Amino acid sequence: MANNLLKGKRGIIFGALDENSIAWKTALKVKEEGGSFTLTNAPIAMRMGKINELAAACNAEVIPADATSEQDLTNLFSKSVEVLGGKLDFVLHSIGMSPNVRKGRPYGDMNYDFFLKTLDISGVSFHKVMQTAEKLDSMNEWGSIVALTYIAAQRTYPDYSDMAQAKAVLESIARSYGYRFGKLKKVRVNTISQSPTKTTAGSGISGFDVFFDYAQMMSPLGNASSDDCANYIVSLFSDFTRMVTMQNLMHDGGFSSTGITEDLIQRLTK
Repeated sequence: MANNLLKGKRGIIFGALDENSIAWKTALKVKEEGGSFTLTNAPIAMRMGKINELAAACNAEVIPADATSEQDLTNLFSKSVEVLGGKLDFVLHSIGMSPNVRKGRPYGDMNYDFFLKTLDISGVSFHKVMQTAEKLDSMNEWGSIVALTYIAAQRTYPDYSDMAQAKAVLESIARSYGYRFGKLKKVRVNTISQSPTKTTAGSGISGFDVFFDYAQMMSPLGNASSDDCANYIVSLFSDFTRMVTMQNLMHDGGFSSTGITEDLIQRLTK
């Protein structure tokens, strides 16, 4: 049921690949709640995905941009303000990719050029997005910027590899830029640490299905779905969370606070 939580608000949504993407679900929810936005992704991701279908469903313009390119980001923010008819109220950063993971490089034999690429795409790009928004004065006061992260920034998980370092960088940037943007324009900056989610990217990680089941057993509410995450993002874009900033918000059904559960004990009992 729509409540017009975002009526009159404008923004940019990064990272919608296909209908399994959290960014895709968020775009649909933002539209439902009265928000308008542009959609963006890297040109190679756009060729692989279905972003034009989403754009048609949401009456949104697609503006290609490599989030690691300051030139592309400048074009994206400038055109978005023009297309939407004013400054922005929200931005979703839903971007992550590791060439080491994609090419199956083990953590003890990483390609360091790939590692730097992982950090740039999955972490540093968040700083570039906000720095561009600041330099162009693209954000309205009391705007909201959200990035998606994962608990591997704090804990070690097999096969997550250098993405763990990228997410740690991302969360640190959210705190540092959250302070800066809060002082400058009352813009709030937060990250959401989401449950393992069956997106196209998440499902490509080795052993994902086993870990998804493990997290389900460890979470008293179960794993948070992509639809639940979209709802949470909308709440952070809304005026109901105006005083929430610089936070890493756990959206994981209780996983991050649970030591062990009856379900897991039963599974492991011999």
